[in-house]
Order: sequence, then structure tokens, then C-alpha cells
Amino acid sequence: MTIAYFDCFAGISGDMTLGALVDCGADRAQLDAVVESLRLGDEVTIEVRREARGHVAGTRVLVAVTDRVERTVPALRGVVEQAAAPESVKTRSLDALNRLARAESQIHGVPEEQIHLHELGGADTLVDVVGAFWLLHSLDVQQVFASPLPAPRGIRHGMPLPAPASLRVLEGTGAVLQPSDEARELVTPTGAAILAAGAIFERPALSLRRVGYGIGSNQAPGNALAVWLGEEIAGETAVTLVETNLDDMAPNLIAALCEDLMLAGALDVAVVPSLMKKGRPGHLLTVMSPPELVGSLTDHVLRHSTTLGVRLTHVDRVIAARRVVEVDTPFGAARVKVKELGGRPVDVAPEYEDCRRIARERGIDLRDVMRAVAEAARRELGPE
Repeated sequence: MTIAYFDCFAGISGDMTLGALVDCGADRAQLDAVVESLRLGDEVTIEVRREARGHVAGTRVLVAVTDRVERTVPALRGVVEQAAAPESVKTRSLDALNRLARAESQIHGVPEEQIHLHELGGADTLVDVVGAFWLLHSLDVQQVFASPLPAPRGIRHGMPLPAPASLRVLEGTGAVLQPSDEARELVTPTGAAILAAGAIFERPALSLRRVGYGIGSNQAPGNALAVWLGEEIAGETAVTLVETNLDDMAPNLIAALCEDLMLAGALDVAVVPSLMKKGRPGHLLTVMSPPELVGSLTDHVLRHSTTLGVRLTHVDRVIAARRVVEVDTPFGAARVKVKELGGRPVDVAPEYEDCRRIARERGIDLRDVMRAVAEAARRELGPE
């Protein structure tokens, strides 16, 4: 699955988003298609060029309004709804615009239907929002992730920082705000709305394909938005390791404990021989637990082993995608576990129990059966 990670180290705006996505490989002509689809040809012009901010070079997209037409919220929705754009693009664009409308309504105390502001009615806002989601669609991005957002403090041109509209848009989205020493607006309402309508605010594990930089209008060094494009590597967070040392428990009882812990929902259980105090032989028991089962698995270890206490360690883990397929071999059908990265198979592992059953039934060496099953799986899956 293709994903995009927005690294907002210098903030985010609508034009920075467009620039970063074009820099990632999106077709620049798609921006012209956005303008045509929205029927804004007489109102805006788009210029795309290379620029640098300090040591960061990237793509700058300038959306210039040549004939500003103020639109109310219903009019904005109508422009998007009538656009000849993919439904998913229109859905997310409307979500972003609705979030902007609610934010402005709350700040100014005016019903959404009466809002008639330059910031919300300009053609540039429409191009930024619809363009961002259409470029993501053209890159086949199925999920967007975002970094923490910089949050400056102070007053700029009579407006508190961060911008009130940006904060309102981000309410309830899970956005993480980090203090910044910059004395300027870093996250614009439009940039906030683009993330609020489609992003998960966490850093994913991904196989990196390309990085694009969208250059902002401010000349400050490093003023850019980075977008990382790649294939998702499935990951799980908040896994807890429950560990304890056992030096006075019979090995056969430890084996039974491991089986019971797996049946109780442990993700994995491992036992490693170790040398304990005073030279006594012992075992290190490690139980990998999902967050919701830490309490019950810890209680199980305390009740059904000789330990007086356990250690809890919270860790992150990254896992490859996997699926099970059944293949036909000269010896019979058997299941195979397929390991995948970026949606492509990278390894196969015959299911032991299936291979063991076939070996017993046919009187064949287990190694020959496992080899035949693996070869059949690779032929069926094609080149890795």
C-alpha cells in the first residue's frame, strides 16, 4: 500500500503541499486539470518553479488570483460538487472545506452559510485543497501520515500564534503540537484542513521510494515541507514485554506455562537458558503481550510460575505483512505462509504441521516435503 508521510518541520500550507507532491513525482499538468475541473480558468494562474530555502531545494507552486470572486460556504461546496474530479477527491475536499467553515464560524460567531471571507472564498483555497487531494490520488496514495506540527507563540499582525483557525481545524484530530521559537505563522488554516481531513498523526514504518520538498513563500532558510512517499511496512506499537527469571521451576512445567500463555493470547513466548546467582541454572521467560492483555498475562505468570515478580518493558515493533495460501504438490495440498513487503512476496514458509502430516502419511522425509511445498509456492506466486 502506497503511503505518504508529511514531515512538517517548518509547518505546512496549501501551496507547500502542492509543491511537495509535484516534487514527489506528481504530474504538474494535473494542477491545470484541477483549475479546469473547478472552472476557475478566468480567476487563477499557476506557476511551478524550482527554488531553495537555505540548504533545502524543492518545488515552489504559486497560485495567483487574477480575479477574486468571494464565495460563501454553500457556493464553495457547489464548485467542488460540480467538479469533474474523482469521488474520493471531492469527498476529502468537502471535508476539508467544511472543517474550515466550522472553524471560521466558531471564531467569528457567524453561521457557516453567511461566512463570506477572502480566506475561505478565494479560488486559491479551492485549488490548494482540491489540488492536494487530486495529486495524492494521482500518486495512488492510500493513506497520509503527519509529523508533529510546530506551534509558535506570540502575536503577528494582531493575530495570536498559532492561528486560531488552524487550531480550531485541528481540534479532535489527534494532531501533536510542538513549541517553536519562530515568530510567524507556520501552519495555515488550509494546510491544517488538508491534514485534518485525511492524515493520521504518527510516523509510520515505510519502504522509502521518493522524497519531495515543497518550498514556502517565506524566505527563511529551511522553510519547506517534506513528503516521504513509499510502501507501508505494517507496524504495531505499544507491545509490552513481560519478563521474569526462573531458577526454581521444573523445565516441563515451564513448557506447559508457555503453551498456556499462548492460548491466553500472548503474541509470542520465549525461554532462554541463563546462569542465575550462585551459579544456579535458570531460565529467562519473555512474553510478548498486546496492550489489552498485559494485566491478564502478567497475572497468569505470577499465579502459575514460581516467580515473585515480573518486569514490564514497553516497546515498538515493526512487522511484515503475511498471508496463508494453499498450494498443490506431488505429495498433496499444503498451506504456506507468505511474507510480504510493500504488497509483494519476499519469502515463503511451509506450514510445519501440514508437511509433518504428509511426511507421516506417505513415509517421506520431512525435508523433502518442505522443499517441494516451498518450490510450489514460489512457482505460484511468481518472481519475488
